[in-house]
Amino acid sequence: MGVFPMAESRDNPEIFWVDPTDRGVLPLDTFHISRSLARCLRNMPYHITLNRDFVGVVAGCADRDETWINEEIFDLYTQLHHKGYAHSLEVWDENTLIGGVYGVALGAAFFGESMFSRRPNASKIALAFLTKHLSNCGFTLFDTQFITEHLASLGAEEIPRAIYQYRLKDALLYTADISERPLPNVHSVMQRNTQTS
Repeated sequence: MGVFPMAESRDNPEIFWVDPTDRGVLPLDTFHISRSLARCLRNMPYHITLNRDFVGVVAGCADRDETWINEEIFDLYTQLHHKGYAHSLEVWDENTLIGGVYGVALGAAFFGESMFSRRPNASKIALAFLTKHLSNCGFTLFDTQFITEHLASLGAEEIPRAIYQYRLKDALLYTADISERPLPNVHSVMQRNTQTS
C-alpha cells in the first residue's frame, strides 16, 4: 500500500502510519556519482556485504540523538528480516561496521527505511552499491520515503502520491530477488549509466 510505520522517538511506544503527499524515490538508472564520491570509490579500502549484520545496521540507524526507530519497530523489522523480506547492505572497514542501509523488498520494489554512516561517505557508498545491485536483480522502484538534501545530491527525486502509487502497483506485479546475484564490484558501480560531475 506504500504506507510505512514510524514512532515519534525511541522512547515513545506509539507507532503511526505515514503516507506522504510527495514521495522520495531514487531512480535506479540515474544514481548520481559526484567527483568526490567517484574518488572515494576508486580508493575505497572498505568491503561491502549483504545481510551479514542486519541488526547491526538497524542499530546504527537508530544510534542518533533523535530517531523514529523505537523498540517495537526494531523488533518488527528484525522479524521481517528473518522471514526474508527485510535486507541490509553493510559497509565494513576490516571487521568494523561503518555504514549501511536497510529496507524491505516486495515484488520489484525496495522500500529504503534508513541508513547510517560512521565514516565520511559511508552511507553514499552503501547507496551506490545498493542501487546498482537492485538494478542488476531486476528491481524497478527504490522508495526512499522522504527526500533529503543528502538523497537529492545522489539523484533522488520527489513525485506526487498518485504517480508513486501507479509506479508501486506496477512494481508489485513483478518479482525480483535481492539475493539472486552477487554484489557488484567497484568497477561496475563506477561504470553505471549516470552523470559524473
